[in-house]
Amino acid sequence: MYAIAMYFLLWGAIIASLFNRKLRKQVHGQAKTMFKLYKHIKKTDRVVWMHVASLGEFEMGRLLLAFIRKFHPEYKILLSFFSPSGYEVMKDFAGADVIVYLPFDTPGNAASFIRLAHPEIMLLVKYEFWANYIYLAKHSGAKIYSVSSTFRPDHYFFKWYGNMGPLRKFDHFLVQNDESVEVLKSHGFHNVTKVGDTRFDRVLMIKAMSPNIPMVQTFVDGHKCFIAGSSWGGDEDIYIPYFNQHKDWKMIIAPHKITGAHINSIREMLGDRKVVCFSELEDNEFNQKFGNLSDRDTRLKEADVLIVDCFGKLSSIYRYADIALIGGGFLLSGIHNVPEAAVYGIPVVFGPRHQKFPEAQAIIDAGGAFEFQDSDSFTRIMDDLINNPERAEEAGRNGKDFIYSNAGAVRKCYEAIFQDRPVDFSSIIS
Repeated sequence: MYAIAMYFLLWGAIIASLFNRKLRKQVHGQAKTMFKLYKHIKKTDRVVWMHVASLGEFEMGRLLLAFIRKFHPEYKILLSFFSPSGYEVMKDFAGADVIVYLPFDTPGNAASFIRLAHPEIMLLVKYEFWANYIYLAKHSGAKIYSVSSTFRPDHYFFKWYGNMGPLRKFDHFLVQNDESVEVLKSHGFHNVTKVGDTRFDRVLMIKAMSPNIPMVQTFVDGHKCFIAGSSWGGDEDIYIPYFNQHKDWKMIIAPHKITGAHINSIREMLGDRKVVCFSELEDNEFNQKFGNLSDRDTRLKEADVLIVDCFGKLSSIYRYADIALIGGGFLLSGIHNVPEAAVYGIPVVFGPRHQKFPEAQAIIDAGGAFEFQDSDSFTRIMDDLINNPERAEEAGRNGKDFIYSNAGAVRKCYEAIFQDRPVDFSSIIS
């Protein structure tokens, strides 16, 4: 049944790709995978293969790859993505030797992939459990690890229709929380270790390495500032009307979808507030359009709202905010990266769809984050944080302390995989 389902998904994707650009990139990319493996991986190479679904899962595994690269240079690193939103952004990532799309998990695809890649170590991040790849990798002699994964009692593996066969092929489960340990053990899996969330290590490193952004500093200019990171329409319908009534606060909006239509929609909601877009004010763009860079600071200081209409800036921009909203809380897929903002010691808020993200609930429990369900609950939370700055400061400190106290997951993962080479990471993560 599983193999039949994979063939249906494959042909469905091929047909749908005729009408969908994103799927078309995925299908075309998958068609090139075997050639790239043949071209770039020799039979004598020792290979560590990490597979991630998309960009979020990649961030969970990225630091582990960096440590493997540093301490085990004898391995060639193969990185695979399933989603175009991950592959297209990271296809030139220098921390891996070979980067590919993972073809659909049909028996033929899996057999060809494993034969060409011949991984010694297979790392599957969070929710990635592709049965044929797992069976054939184990049959070829690979060690298989589940990295930073979570398991709930209602996980499909444990349903009446589920199949725990793939799980039995894992050498070790490196999970995020106690619930996952208990769930796995209750089903007879004792090769499990709680390591925590690798993203905590990653955001600490991002924070340590993030540059100052003078344009944003000039925009904030001593004002209180609210930032909405990776926001969607459901978020914007709530926070924009609120802060339109609090014009003493500046707003930074980093929409998840950077399209002309979406940005125009945001501008309409903002009404008469003065808006600038990040891309328009970068040196080259501003010089071409306005011819006088000295006017830029004035435009930034006079603006009420800064729209970040480019990628790669958000994680560094959080440092300039007093309160952060993490977008996606009204989507079926859930919220985006909570620790990325909380690490800067600011209170964090998000919508109700965060059940699949245990770190979000953990930061709520620690007193560093708040869930809102609608405009009324958002108003109550914001009014409390704005009118009681000592409470906002305490919430920010709680979230930051929680992240620092729970760092170390990458070290634990590394030591579980490479038991022969324990490493002191104190000089790497600060």
